[in-house]
Formats: sequence, C-alpha cells, structure tokens
Amino acid sequence: MRPSYAAPVATPTLVVVSGPGGSGKTTLAHALARAIACPVVSRDEIKEGMVAATPGYVPAADDPLARATYRLFFDTVALLLGGGVTVVAEAGFQHHRWAPELQPLLATARLKVVRCVVADEVARRRALARMGTDPARAAHADAGWFSGPRPFTPLQLEVPTLDVGTADGWDPALDDVVAFCRRP
Repeated sequence: MRPSYAAPVATPTLVVVSGPGGSGKTTLAHALARAIACPVVSRDEIKEGMVAATPGYVPAADDPLARATYRLFFDTVALLLGGGVTVVAEAGFQHHRWAPELQPLLATARLKVVRCVVADEVARRRALARMGTDPARAAHADAGWFSGPRPFTPLQLEVPTLDVGTADGWDPALDDVVAFCRRP
C-alpha cells in the first residue's frame, strides 16, 4: 500500500513521452515539463543514478539493475500521482512491456501519450552520436541495441495520443503539444 501525501483537489495528468532510442523523447519530455511546470521522471536518468552508486557495473539487457530501475520508475510515478502531482514520464514504453504497468495508473491520473516519431536511421545516428559524447550512456546497453535492426512496438492504449515528428524540431510545435497535454 502506497502512503498518501495529499488529498488531491483535482486529478493529476500523467504525460507519457515514448519512442525508440534516439527519437528525441528526453529532450521533448524536459521541454514539456518546463512548459507545464511539473517534474519529469526519466527511466534512463534513474538508471544512470543507480549506476553511479554501483561501481564496476556492466550493462546488459534486462539485468538485475535494469529490472530494479523499471520498478523504481513506476513506484516514483505512482507516488507522485498519488500525491496529486502532474508528471511527465519518459521512457521507451514499448507496448508489450509498459502497457500493463500503465493501466493501473488510469485510476489515479488522466493519461496522455506523446509518441516521438522519427526515421530509424535518424534515431540510430542520434543514438550513436550520443554514445560517443555522453558518458552517462555507459549505464545502458546501447551498443548492442543499435548494432542492428531495432524492433519497436509503440504504445497502443485507448487514451488521448499524439504523434510528434522529431526529425527537425517538433511537429506539431511545442505549444500545440502542451495544449494537447493540458486538455481535460
């Protein structure tokens, strides 16, 4: 049972920013959170913080630290929503893995899904460039993920969903994405 920190006056919104690696979801999530004035909960940032406390960690797909990150991510989102906090949650959110975890949150929040969309080659190029310049990416098994074709199944939930092209800026523009997220 999760503790209750506040009796929310209104139902908070959970904005899920999803997409494959290199699609621009972290950049968009932080811009949205600034515009909406709410926190971002980022799965990758949580994992990077856990890796910082785990000397000698070597990333592998679905290893114990990755699984702990996944659980902590959803616990953090649920805790904030339970306290009446609107949240932008950012992660890959492939349908088969993430949809079952999002369903229970519908009881506490209005869910909006923002899916970042970009050509596979653009995402791959961005991700490879990021791996070469961002030391925090060592926390993730990116090299294996981007070495070949990357299957990605986007979220398909019966909730308001907006696809945002991220090849060159945002299409629709950030103000329109914010308006979508703020709609009741």
